Amino acid sequence: MKSSFRPTLVNGPFQDPALYVALRWQGDALLFDLGRIDRLSPGNCLRLSYVCVSHTHMDHFMGFDQLLRLTLPRDRELTFCGPPGLIDNIRGKLAGYTWNLTASYTLELTVIERHAHHLTRARFRASTGFAFEPLPDVAAAPDTLIETPAFRIATTTLDHRIPCLAFRVSERRHLNVRTDVLAARELRPGAWLAALKDAVRAGNATTVISLPNGESATAGVLAHDLIEDQRGQHIAYVVDTRFDLDNGRRIVALARDVDLLYAEARFLDVDRDEADKRHHLTARQSGFLARVAGARRLEVFHFSPRYQGMAQAFHSEAQAEFRGETRLEETDAWIAELAREARAGGDGRERRVAEAGG
Repeated sequence: MKSSFRPTLVNGPFQDPALYVALRWQGDALLFDLGRIDRLSPGNCLRLSYVCVSHTHMDHFMGFDQLLRLTLPRDRELTFCGPPGLIDNIRGKLAGYTWNLTASYTLELTVIERHAHHLTRARFRASTGFAFEPLPDVAAAPDTLIETPAFRIATTTLDHRIPCLAFRVSERRHLNVRTDVLAARELRPGAWLAALKDAVRAGNATTVISLPNGESATAGVLAHDLIEDQRGQHIAYVVDTRFDLDNGRRIVALARDVDLLYAEARFLDVDRDEADKRHHLTARQSGFLARVAGARRLEVFHFSPRYQGMAQAFHSEAQAEFRGETRLEETDAWIAELAREARAGGDGRERRVAEAGG
């Protein structure tokens, strides 16, 4: 299956977190966390539509100024999402500059904070010198952050001594075009295919689509022959959290059956006491959470610089636990409880393997 999401960690595993997800068919992109983004090309920065910030520690947020510098003279609308306090954080950054020459600029920033039962919003426009404009709150389910016709971003709040958001981005449906049928009908790909997919996602079967050969047909008729409707891709992103039962439950629920889980692994498991003090995960703990959540793939990152040159040790430790070669749940009662809850709560990786006879 060709995926609509093309995820890439912007930096190396010992550097600032930033996950760039290109939206293959939409022509724009998402960014999860905003550490240093020097390695992200200006072109890729200008594709961004949403930036999701887990929390505003410097290594997760210092790239804001660089992104603002690149987008400032552009006709863009950029949305930032994050935990309570993000509006004030961005308002403070914008207040640090003088904006007397931006009256003709069209850049607009919308900022969304995830609170327990609602989303708090604000807007900042370059044309007004980025004056603070409060927007009405929006009632939302506890896990909801962003809803679009093409994808959904869900979130949960983890404990890092401050609220820290984890994210899940889900493709609503993967609509694969049958290229053999296109070729047989001598239809060239183009914007009409995007319009067809939009109509299918919206359930508008009667929408008329203009074809490149000058003919037209309804979306329902075209989709029947041209579109294969498949399960969408799901990616989860988890950083900076303590390994305990409450956080574990939230992570497992968020990452249930994802295709790819990006999880921090700040420490090796031999230093789990230090990880606990600093509210971070070890590589082994990330492997455990990915396994019991039923993730299909795991990628660990955000290693402490104290382990420079030891990246392979993190990958080996995480993957051994993820594959079940080691069993963290055998070491503590609450860990075993979380593993039992996960197995009972959904179609986890171990259950799928068992049903396949593996």
